[in-house]
Amino acid sequence: MDISFLLNGEKVVLRDVCPTRTALDWLREERGLRGTKEGCNEGDCGACTVMVTDAQGSRAVNACILFLPQLDGKALRTVEGIAGPDGTPHPVQQAMVDHHGSQCGFCTPGFVVSMATAHLNGDTGHDDALAGNLCRCTGYAPIIRAAEAAESAPVPDWMADRDFLLAQISSGGLGTAERGADGPPPAVAAPESADELARLYEQTPDATLVAGATDVGLWVTKKLRELDQVIFLHRCADLQQIEVSDDTIRIGAGVTMDRVLVLMKEHFPSYAEMLRRYGSAQVRAAATIGGNIANGSPIGDNPPVLIALGATLHLRKGDVRREVPLEAFFLEYGKQDRAPGEFVEAVSIPRQDDRLRVYKLSKRFDQDISAACGAFVIRTEAGVITEARIAFGGMAGIPKRASKVEAALIGQPWSDDAVIAAWEAWAQDYQPMSDMRASAEYRLNAARNMLTRYLLADLGAATDVREVTA
Repeated sequence: MDISFLLNGEKVVLRDVCPTRTALDWLREERGLRGTKEGCNEGDCGACTVMVTDAQGSRAVNACILFLPQLDGKALRTVEGIAGPDGTPHPVQQAMVDHHGSQCGFCTPGFVVSMATAHLNGDTGHDDALAGNLCRCTGYAPIIRAAEAAESAPVPDWMADRDFLLAQISSGGLGTAERGADGPPPAVAAPESADELARLYEQTPDATLVAGATDVGLWVTKKLRELDQVIFLHRCADLQQIEVSDDTIRIGAGVTMDRVLVLMKEHFPSYAEMLRRYGSAQVRAAATIGGNIANGSPIGDNPPVLIALGATLHLRKGDVRREVPLEAFFLEYGKQDRAPGEFVEAVSIPRQDDRLRVYKLSKRFDQDISAACGAFVIRTEAGVITEARIAFGGMAGIPKRASKVEAALIGQPWSDDAVIAAWEAWAQDYQPMSDMRASAEYRLNAARNMLTRYLLADLGAATDVREVTA
């Protein structure tokens, strides 16, 4: 596969690229740019953070799980490109020096790239922007002080002209159109549209679809898997569309989670607040909503929320499209209602009054896998529950509705009586497992408590410790 991109402002053209070679390995081994570090090699520590710029803007991503073909037609900036061409420090670099933000220095390049990206985008939510960068010796206080000190500094000229940079790139990748529509399917492809993807995937149903690679990347870096056929989805612009009508919010499967977060701030703030804890800024910039659904994980954080909202999944195989309620897509652990060669095209949510509350329970507040993630939509009339949609991840082998709990709630007054009426039903809906994140008993009690929390919040009580003030 042939690709072209900008590396710190310089055009790079690569021929016959290994589709699963990571940007991190290539930068360090082929270009000698060793400021980008390998720490966890799974997108958790942020030592490998680089800046990627395309038509949608600049964002920080993890180079350790970023495959080289995903850079085609984009601009890549490493820590070596954060300072000016004449060596002038970027404002965040100078602030890190001034505020003693580095000790051993291993994590510092990743912090600097994350900070420079946030500075470029005018993002002053430093706790969120740096949640994916781990430091074990300096501590975060001086780093946060450095980020705050750099807020008011203007964006340097060499960082500001993104349109100029991208205009220098001519895409050199290998799409199916280049081989001819009737030729044999290539081992690696990057279709330009959902139509092209549908034709190609129907021919090669065993191929691995790669959108953000936040999951597939670990197959390669941790499980050392060889992927025989790979189809990259980042060129399918029609899978990256968001459409909001009077009655529906339709989100393309290729929409990244950072964009979903922004969307949900307007429509379902509780969902957005959960997404703020979904991975890190680096992960959210790459991960897609379609990937989080299609991988069928029982601990994925999006499916429970979407199920509670009554979402519909749009699937496609060749020219045939079908729709299924999202809750029906998950059949059993590791098995979904998806035929060979069929892919997720979009997910749609009915417009509705916002009664959604989402509670993510994890050992760490930021960037952690849920022990349980519960989503609740409860509607009342005259103080009596008329509708309840409750779904959980982490409580079964699939994301699953609490149908028995819902039935126990309907008709009850929206009060402590409802919580009591549903108490035994929780154990009928869920028989969670015990693992390193939580015991089965803890998960079940936590789920019950989440319903109580919803009730108390609805009655105006402060239920979030971060909102309690002296």
